[in-house]
Amino acid sequence: QVRLVESGGGLVQAGGSLRLSCAASARTLSSYHMGWFRQAPGKEREFVARITWNAGITYYADSVKGRFTISRDNAKKTVYLQINSLKLEDTAVYYCAAKVPTMSEYDYWGQGTQVTVSS
Repeated sequence: QVRLVESGGGLVQAGGSLRLSCAASARTLSSYHMGWFRQAPGKEREFVARITWNAGITYYADSVKGRFTISRDNAKKTVYLQINSLKLEDTAVYYCAAKVPTMSEYDYWGQGTQVTVSS
């Protein structure tokens, strides 16, 4: 069982930056690939970024490429999402998720952290 707790969200002006954190309770975070997703009001949850267990490979949604950076510190059992050049359309609840590398679906989800971008 893995418990994930996101933090770092808040209200920020367009063009600003935030760093989201996701702390995991797993015995070892290196057993899992990690991802960030978001859900805007009235919209379905969408993929944002993912990172392999050893941080060797990262992948981003086109809408955030070049502005968002996913990283991880397995020793600290924490995954990060650096968000730069925030846009109004980045407003959403951001969730981190974990999955066993051999599985196709994410098995564990955090409760989310709200990011609100103002003009």
